[in-house]
Amino acid sequence: MSASGGTKAIVAALGANLAIAAAKFVAFAFSGSSSMLAEGVHSIADSGNQGLLLLGGKKAKRAATEEHPFGYGRERYVYGFLVSIVLFTIGGVFALYEGYEKIHEPHALENWYWPVGVLLFAVVAEGLSFRTAMKESNELRGKQSWAQFIRRAKAPELPVVLLEDFGALIGLVLALCGVGLTLITGDGIWDGIGTMCIGALLVLIALVLAAETKSLLLGEAAGAEQVAKIREAVVDGDTVTRLIHMRTLHLGPEELLVAAKIAVAHDDTAREVADAINAAEERIRAAVPIARVIYLEPDIYDEAVAAAGADPEKSPGGR
Repeated sequence: MSASGGTKAIVAALGANLAIAAAKFVAFAFSGSSSMLAEGVHSIADSGNQGLLLLGGKKAKRAATEEHPFGYGRERYVYGFLVSIVLFTIGGVFALYEGYEKIHEPHALENWYWPVGVLLFAVVAEGLSFRTAMKESNELRGKQSWAQFIRRAKAPELPVVLLEDFGALIGLVLALCGVGLTLITGDGIWDGIGTMCIGALLVLIALVLAAETKSLLLGEAAGAEQVAKIREAVVDGDTVTRLIHMRTLHLGPEELLVAAKIAVAHDDTAREVADAINAAEERIRAAVPIARVIYLEPDIYDEAVAAAGADPEKSPGGR
């Protein structure tokens, strides 16, 4: 995985969620709080999600085969998408259902100190996990805002953990509000309302994750900064005089495919053209190390003929 950073954040979140889930179920058993039950299921779902991310990272490391010549890097995107489905169905929908039931059949909390104590413990544990995820993300985020990082990150693990931990912290606050209002008013309906709010939050986060991982599954191009570096590296002004057009595609978070048509001199020999292509590939890999699969097609570019056509980027013989 990108990094040990992504794995470290996942493992930290997994450990925190397993401990919190156990504590929440104990609190539910002693208090009967539906918020505690919903939060317990939420933590179990999160733990399963982190397990899926770790499994996806392991499967993505498999070597390319004849059937899958570009490797298995996209396994990480597949498992990231599964995480959004699990979070939606197990976490969000269950919480909405449990909240609905509690609103229709409210009952007072018993042993209120159990849910309050567990929620405070969970806030601390989730906060530590969230801090780890933020620290690891900052190493990759650069000058991007958090929203930009989540939208543009090619590795799904850190954005998933960030959103899960953020959602967990907000959910814990909602659960505290539900339990607190139930204790103050003596009306169990507030516990149900808190649970419904947790469910709505989880569904919203799941939809955001699904949209982002779906885009990765469909295939995203390299970022603007990487594209600029590749364009600059391809042309040396001597053996390669122009980049006619180019396409990039992420085969995985750390593997990029580059396909381009380049202009060479019309009187170059086959050997000179081959040497020009090899040199251009070396320059691209030096500029963008994750550009591991490169296909360069040589062509003769005529500005006058190209300008007269419908697409100025196409050379006379280019297709």
